[in-house]
Amino acid sequence: MAAVYQVASLYVGDLHTDVTEAMLYEKFCPFGPVISIRVSRDVATRRSLGYAYINFQQTGVAERAMETMNFEVINGRPIRIMWCQRDPGLRKSGLGNVFIKNLDESINSKLLNDTFSSFGNILSCKVAYDDHGSKGYGFIHFETQEAANKAIQSLNGMILNERRVFVGHFKTRKERELENAAKVTGFTNVYIKNFGEDMDDNRLKEIFSAYGTTLSVRVMVDADGRSRGFGFVNFEKHEDAQKAVTDLNGKEMNGCIVYVGRAKKKAERQNELRLKYELFKQELRAKFHGVNLYVKNLNDSMDDEILRKEFQKFGTITSAKVMKESGHSKGYGFVCFLTPEEATKAITEMNGRIIRRKPLYVALAQRKEDRNRMLAKCYMQRSRVIRPVLSCPVTDSLQQPANYFPVMPQPSNRALFNPGPIAPVRPTAHWSLQQSNPAYCQPQRASVWTVPTRCPIPKMNAMKTFPQPGRVSPQSQRVVVFDTHTLGTQPQMNQAVMHSMSQCKLLNVQLAEVSPQVQQVAEPAVHIQSGEAQTAGILTVRPQQDQKQILGEQMYPLIQNMNAALARKITGMLLELDNSEILQMLDSPEHLHSKVEEAVAALQDHQAVESVADPQM
Repeated sequence: MAAVYQVASLYVGDLHTDVTEAMLYEKFCPFGPVISIRVSRDVATRRSLGYAYINFQQTGVAERAMETMNFEVINGRPIRIMWCQRDPGLRKSGLGNVFIKNLDESINSKLLNDTFSSFGNILSCKVAYDDHGSKGYGFIHFETQEAANKAIQSLNGMILNERRVFVGHFKTRKERELENAAKVTGFTNVYIKNFGEDMDDNRLKEIFSAYGTTLSVRVMVDADGRSRGFGFVNFEKHEDAQKAVTDLNGKEMNGCIVYVGRAKKKAERQNELRLKYELFKQELRAKFHGVNLYVKNLNDSMDDEILRKEFQKFGTITSAKVMKESGHSKGYGFVCFLTPEEATKAITEMNGRIIRRKPLYVALAQRKEDRNRMLAKCYMQRSRVIRPVLSCPVTDSLQQPANYFPVMPQPSNRALFNPGPIAPVRPTAHWSLQQSNPAYCQPQRASVWTVPTRCPIPKMNAMKTFPQPGRVSPQSQRVVVFDTHTLGTQPQMNQAVMHSMSQCKLLNVQLAEVSPQVQQVAEPAVHIQSGEAQTAGILTVRPQQDQKQILGEQMYPLIQNMNAALARKITGMLLELDNSEILQMLDSPEHLHSKVEEAVAALQDHQAVESVADPQM
């Protein structure tokens, strides 16, 4: 019966991209038994996404690890630990989540957690960082909404490290966008720029007071008190602000053409500039789609003029540029035609043509993002083709990291599976070998040859004749079944068999000499099987990988008869044993059956642990 575990899962965030499962295991194994560790990675690049999941066997061990290791620095970054939340709705609801801003740079996640822990149980606490340090804001997620409300009432507007902080309820981006849209329709703050250095607060107030009551007027100045050329005017009513923007924008003020518009936050301005830049790039792509050519493998003596002359016979060229660095050619350039037809003709004629002793490569120019996407797609396709051939525990663990299972040293004469409630956990990459190798998925098909009994057959250790009753016939014959895989892997045996076959007449050849006094019986098929226990002599002269291949092909059909659903995985698990023990299992059905039952029990335990320790969505 499968063992039942009380699994406790922790979420570990803010990880450095170089942190691996082995590093996390080294940090967390001193607290108690670790069932599995998984670092989430990108599917295409296999680069760490910055968070991981650790499954402990006991809840108390997980609590002790979280209390000790929370905000511990690994690879220069403080990690953030919280309980793994199975319900994604709880994380996305925002209940109990508090936002704090205007933080001093000296306040880190640990100090923030200690400050707010007095109001209730904290699920997660984080200060936002970039490459330059703290960004001045953070988040605290309380277990209950009551604790969050209490923290907001007590700390909003308080001074922390000589700064007055704002503490409020967390708002999603959609909610913030709706608030900003409401501010746009009812703005009262006006931004003015390009009015020169002679402007001051009084003159600016005098100009804008004609449109309505102003609450504040400010001209921004530098350290020497001189105007920086821009300022702000805050009106009491939105209608007055809108009228001032309509009348004064683009008008002359103090001898300069000024800009007057709604005051915007930095993030809003950056977003507008980003959208404008994306629109500009889309226009460029549409304009040069199918007409811009990429030319590489250029001779060092090629310049813009020579490149243009080589391509101008194919049509009108709008631009031709050889890319250079420090005055020297980088070996590639671009040629832009007026129409796609001209560009297509140039590609057909010039690709591969030798210009100044070097063959050119000419193709349509691509964006960097498109090239990277295409290369990633090609890499993934090549990996699917090469992976089944080169599949091994090392490459599997590097190319497709699964849950990290710690492997404990065991005595060499140990049994395959421990009789205790906890089965020894092995890296899943060892078992994935059978999934990628079709040799264990189905028995090898055999080729049947019919030869006369007088045909010379080479002697082989793997040949066995099984007596089988049959009726007397003068046309008795021997049927020899050659395993196609065996013929493909043993060259010396192949030559002998093929030489014998060349001397025989195939398909229903009658015996030339038959004694009437001797009762003849149809002889059974002779199976040349490379995976039986009697092939120990052949295994000794074969490489280790071929030995496992031969034994696996012989063992798979036997295991499939016992448990067809798990035959692949069980075969891979048993192949990790020594060859001598595998040969014993092939000779003893009882021994093989007991090992298969142990393997099934271990797989059921592993599946039970995986179902309980399912990672956070």
